[in-house]
Amino acid sequence: MKTVNYKTQGTCSREINVTVNDENKIESIEIIGGCNGNLKGISSILIGMDKDEVIKRFSGITCGYKPTSCPDQIAKALSQI
Repeated sequence: MKTVNYKTQGTCSREINVTVNDENKIESIEIIGGCNGNLKGISSILIGMDKDEVIKRFSGITCGYKPTSCPDQIAKALSQI
């Protein structure tokens, strides 16, 4: 298992803690700050998903006028594993 504690940039969320198992699947994810209900929902969906598939789907997503978003920051956190 591999874990990363990622400090977000440019989003309402402040930190992402994610663990990926040896089969490249997301084992756990915690997002601190941000839109609580939405991020709990996203976290629930991500458990068991392939890390590389999430990176592919979430990279580059923006939030309003911001050049990034919580999903984009999740992709960046996962890229560090």
